[in-house]
Amino acid sequence: MVPVGRPAVELKRVLGLPALFAVAVGVVVAQGVVVSILQGVGIGGASFFAALLIAFALTLCYVFTFSELALMLPRAGSISSYTEVAIGHFPAIVATIAGYLAPAVFGLSAELFLLDEILDVLYPDTFGSIGWIVLVVFVMLNVLGVDVFSKAQNLLAYLMLAGLIGVGVAGLIHADAAGASVDSIVEGITHVDANVFTLTVMAMWSFMALEFVCPMIEEVKNPGKNIPRSMIAAAVALLVIYFLVALAAYRVLPGIALTESDIPHWVLILELFGEHGKLIMAVLAITATCSTINTVIATIPRMLFGMAHNHQMPAIFMKVHPRTKTPWVGIVFVALLIMVPLILLRNQQGIILTLMISAAAVWLVSYVIAHIDLIVLRKKYSDYNRPFKSPWYPLPQILGITGMVYMIINNSPSSAMRSQVYTNAGVMVIIAGVYAWLWVTFKMKRKLFDTEPIEKALSD
Repeated sequence: MVPVGRPAVELKRVLGLPALFAVAVGVVVAQGVVVSILQGVGIGGASFFAALLIAFALTLCYVFTFSELALMLPRAGSISSYTEVAIGHFPAIVATIAGYLAPAVFGLSAELFLLDEILDVLYPDTFGSIGWIVLVVFVMLNVLGVDVFSKAQNLLAYLMLAGLIGVGVAGLIHADAAGASVDSIVEGITHVDANVFTLTVMAMWSFMALEFVCPMIEEVKNPGKNIPRSMIAAAVALLVIYFLVALAAYRVLPGIALTESDIPHWVLILELFGEHGKLIMAVLAITATCSTINTVIATIPRMLFGMAHNHQMPAIFMKVHPRTKTPWVGIVFVALLIMVPLILLRNQQGIILTLMISAAAVWLVSYVIAHIDLIVLRKKYSDYNRPFKSPWYPLPQILGITGMVYMIINNSPSSAMRSQVYTNAGVMVIIAGVYAWLWVTFKMKRKLFDTEPIEKALSD
């Protein structure tokens, strides 16, 4: 069987493998991720390297799942498109709004606050509220066209990766090593205890979001090869780079220096390069934040575009710019949502961090749903054409579900924060659930768990 029909409004197919790789690594490697890696090695020492390997294995699980789903249902809606066919419109809408839109809003707000903070530390009273400028600039670039987005993303992502590799190499050859011996890493990896799973939670945040290439699928050249290759290549590249940066920090600094700082990447660069490292730190901070902003501003509106095609969102989200063919309504809408916490929580970054962790917990639920989608669709459409099939099915899906459930349960270090995270996550799910219930029941006039035939989903 082959896809039937095409959407009435089409996007431009211009993205190749290098661009998709830049999207995958660009959305993952934010400043907050680098902070998580460095604080993880500060807390866990050599055991954190074992946690990175476990997190990498769980990453491949979801990469395999999303690759199969995306190529079986090649629609910009991504998780909403897969879920409406597998288990119904209600969970499809909840998974996308609570699992992707909310983390994007709070995550990008936190990233912009962090950029303001680090630049204020480096160059006090110089840049002002640069986060606002970054947001506006990348909204404009994304409206101008996917080719403009792609060129900007390639520059940002590859410059950022080169910078991180440079920091890692500098740490390995640094003469004054005040941290632990590199030789102890092998012992740390081979002699781990149950605490490694707690460290894996920290490490896993640093691999999440590779599936953000999937909403771009209607703009991808040769998606059958480039979608899975881009995610797998990005996962491998991130593992190598994280190992390199963590190894540099492990060798150069004592663990307490990393755990006591909110900006441990500056502590590391300062130790490696002294005051001359200010420019390096500024470039890394700006490229990491801009790369993440650029990618999320590109992908989330395309999810909304796909949901509108699936009749799960108002039709206005299907509007594309008449010349550049970009979903400009969704781009502006997402940018306006990001501005809300930037305005309301300007001096309350602790709150927005908790909200970000809460939204990420729901994001993990969406990963569980994706694995369930694949299992259901394997049974429901066993003979359907799959350009990519998950290796070793169903082992990656079972491991993925188990790992994500563990992370949901152990989403934060303290019981007090965990309780707040559960409360916030519950509120987000309820809000998304109320919208989904009202929309499916009264607008779509469907039962909540009615599924869409795959031929219908592909022809809408």
